[in-house]
Amino acid sequence: MAFKIYTKTGDAGETGLFGGQRLPKSHLRIDAYGTVDELNTYIGLLRDVVKNEFYRNVLKEIQDRLFTIGSNLSTDPAKNLDPPDITTDDIQLLEKQIDEMEDSLPPLKNFILPGGHSTVSFCHIARTVCRRAERLTVGLHLTEPVEPLLLRYLNRLSDYLFVLGRKLGKDLGADEVIWTPRK
Repeated sequence: MAFKIYTKTGDAGETGLFGGQRLPKSHLRIDAYGTVDELNTYIGLLRDVVKNEFYRNVLKEIQDRLFTIGSNLSTDPAKNLDPPDITTDDIQLLEKQIDEMEDSLPPLKNFILPGGHSTVSFCHIARTVCRRAERLTVGLHLTEPVEPLLLRYLNRLSDYLFVLGRKLGKDLGADEVIWTPRK
């Protein structure tokens, strides 16, 4: 018999964590890992439009790590299961990439608005969804322990996506859109 995608177990507004606990679909834990899943989708879209193979490979690595974060957040914390982990090496990869990209960019002297090229805008969409995922995960951490490396990774990833947007814009010959406040 083939695997069916629908189970009908969520029809009443609940879903199950890995480990068995059932929670309302509106629970903060579900919102956090659902937003990480949404972020992973935007990273996939970004990867589809980026032509540079090196950046595509880094984005695929990020997608793998986001799936790891989602696995962690969707695991019942009371069951002491062993979900995949995020390591300091994962965070250092992002930091190394940020540093290398920043070395080739002009110093940031203004606030940058999303835009200038669709690829840059996709970076900013992913960055803002990443910030939301981080906020939700921090909120969850205030009520239930969350592995601190997950929080650090999401924080660093939003920085990476900002700098990646700047770098890709430069590589594409797109002008940065500078915020101009009213006088």
